[in-house]
Amino acid sequence: MANPPMHVVPVASLPSTTVAVKPQEPWVENLTLNLMCRECKEDPPNIVEDFSAGDTICGSCGLVLGDRIVDTRSEWRTFTNDDQNNDDPSRVGDGANPLLNGAQLQTDIAFVGGASAKSRDLSRAQNKATHDKSTKTLLAAYKEIGSLCDGIGIPKNVSDTAKHLFKITVDENAFRGKSQETVIAGCIFIACRQCKVPRTFREIFDLTKVSKPEIGRVFKALEKFFNGRNEKTNAAIVEAGGIVDPNGSGFNASVESTTPKDLCLRFCSQLNLSQKCTTLSQDIAIRAETTGDLAGRSPISTAAACIYMASHLAGEGKSAKDVSIVAGVSDGTIRNAFKLMLPNKERLVKPEWIADGRADFKRLPPA
Repeated sequence: MANPPMHVVPVASLPSTTVAVKPQEPWVENLTLNLMCRECKEDPPNIVEDFSAGDTICGSCGLVLGDRIVDTRSEWRTFTNDDQNNDDPSRVGDGANPLLNGAQLQTDIAFVGGASAKSRDLSRAQNKATHDKSTKTLLAAYKEIGSLCDGIGIPKNVSDTAKHLFKITVDENAFRGKSQETVIAGCIFIACRQCKVPRTFREIFDLTKVSKPEIGRVFKALEKFFNGRNEKTNAAIVEAGGIVDPNGSGFNASVESTTPKDLCLRFCSQLNLSQKCTTLSQDIAIRAETTGDLAGRSPISTAAACIYMASHLAGEGKSAKDVSIVAGVSDGTIRNAFKLMLPNKERLVKPEWIADGRADFKRLPPA
């Protein structure tokens, strides 16, 4: 069968069509950050912002995706003080300091150099009307406590505890006849025991220049005062039908005294001894207290003798003079205590310390 003839249409006779070419946009980096849960991987993600806790949480699985978010919602604002429950939700001004008395939201009129005499008189009148003498006394005492604690590297929680104890004594007018320096020294000593940061009477004496007998007397008086205050508080709770928490936050001054084990840790750190030597000295101090080999010795003398013995056993020998400088006792006292420990060295040192070579009796100096 013959193919039909083909008809060729010339190109010039075709209708012309113009195609619009869209210009290419310049490349721009997409900086949009999309937070997505790495566990669920949902798109779009189910993200919940918990402003009360400051966390960003996945609403599907509960995974915390971020913390410390900023609350961008509007602040509560009140323009009246006539609410019945006295609950003002506004957050204006600095937070209240629990260590000071009063509302602490008064307005201060500043006076700078070069101002008029009328401004100076107005500032003076405002200071006399608003500033409380007791607040000035507390601030001066808090400043002294802070500087004393910072001077020997006492942590901030101990300093805050000492300030709280001092405020209680001022509010109760318990030690009006005592000097402020003596009460501050006693409060710092009790705060160190409360926070398990042991300090000796000698160290508090060197810090505050209050004599050791006076610190001891004030400590006994403060101990009696705080314990009596706690008993009254507990009795009021029981009378109201409540239950006294045995682990409550009452300031009980009758805590355990400083032990040689506690002092060994700090003295070894000051002597740059290794952890092995520190552990050995603490173990010897515990055994010396249990066996009574150093009965009648002060905790400082016991700790110094244990460190002296442990440093030689571990091959990091420190002289009695070096230990005495850190501990604050004479080198003769350390040697006398070491003479009492030397005949009982077998029961003061665990056998496994000798068996594995961490300690060696041959390294001990002669008595």
